Amino acid sequence: MSRVIPILPAGSLVGTRPAPRTSAPVGSLLTTLPPLSLYIHVPWCVKKCPYCDFNSHQSPSVVPEDQYLDALQADLEQALPSVWGRQVHTVFIGGGTPSLLSERAMDRLLSMLRAHLNIWPDAEITLEANPGTAEAQKLKEYGRSGVNRISLGIQSFDLKQLKGLGRIHDADQARAAIEMAQAAVPRVNLDLMFALPQQTLQECLRDAREALSFGTEHVSIYQLTIEPNTVFAKFPPSLPEDDLAVEMEDAIEGACGEAGLERYEVSAFARAGARARHNVNYWQFGDYLGLGPGAHGKLSFPDKIVRQARVRSPETWMQTALARDGTHISESRILDTQELPFEFMLNALRLREGVSSNLYAERCGRAPTEFAGMLALAVKKGLLNGAADRYQATPLGWRFLNELQGIFLI
Repeated sequence: MSRVIPILPAGSLVGTRPAPRTSAPVGSLLTTLPPLSLYIHVPWCVKKCPYCDFNSHQSPSVVPEDQYLDALQADLEQALPSVWGRQVHTVFIGGGTPSLLSERAMDRLLSMLRAHLNIWPDAEITLEANPGTAEAQKLKEYGRSGVNRISLGIQSFDLKQLKGLGRIHDADQARAAIEMAQAAVPRVNLDLMFALPQQTLQECLRDAREALSFGTEHVSIYQLTIEPNTVFAKFPPSLPEDDLAVEMEDAIEGACGEAGLERYEVSAFARAGARARHNVNYWQFGDYLGLGPGAHGKLSFPDKIVRQARVRSPETWMQTALARDGTHISESRILDTQELPFEFMLNALRLREGVSSNLYAERCGRAPTEFAGMLALAVKKGLLNGAADRYQATPLGWRFLNELQGIFLI
């Protein structure tokens, strides 16, 4: 599976992150730690898609499952002191293509997590799957091992578009994979893309309606954009004009609404009770431990908030994790207090209803008065709701979300 950026309509302004600071951390102000999630990265794909900028690598003829799982256990065991005693609310196994793993490997992976971590009995456990690697029996075994939510990378039902995107499945395989996933686990998400090369409004809407025709309870819909260091960056395809992309976005939202799905986040639509709990924890500035090659994490402590990243190369990560000398972690830095307003708002404002203003103090250990001038400017520009008890983008602010988020950059 590969990432494309969320829906960012025409006119959005992209801010540039400042260089990391090294001054004062949060301070001893966090009295309650945020909910904790776990992200596991499986780095291999059958082949790399031309739009993908995720840390994914073409799979060898035989996936080194045992070496990968040994390294994952070593990575986890070295991370345990940082999360000891905390409950894990959600688990997300992403990639790459996690559905390349055998049933035996997935069972071992989930058993390992349960043996080392305090995972809630009703935790949401999501696995990303590619329709081209989906098998009915395999998905059922994943479900028996503990996976209760599958996210399928459909992207499109149009064969021409699928070929252009470098996907290894066709429309019939996509349809079959949806039915297999729905039979295997209680919750299924479908990933779709829009504003594809030379795509028309009618073609975009046809994709959305077909995805919804399966009684789908959750869809994630992303606008295709050209990311640096991808094949598409080197050989850019012809994409729809910005105005047409906005029409597509509006049409998708209308179709989802007619099917009973609410747009609760920039790129996510769900029926009542079917929101992605793992992603909501991200957007509410919760904590997450990231394990595996290239995985990122955010962990809070009473006196600091730390961001970490693992080394990206699967082979190097496996070697260094097994060495147990800490060199599998490529970055570990404490967030500076001045970074917190942007870090928090970058996530929270993606939610259509926003978040309670009390959440900033709870998750950051700081008083929101420290960035009152930024809040006032966002309200003055008509991008942020002026309610004192809630941080919520106005319809205009949601349309120009990058500009709104950029106000909180220092």
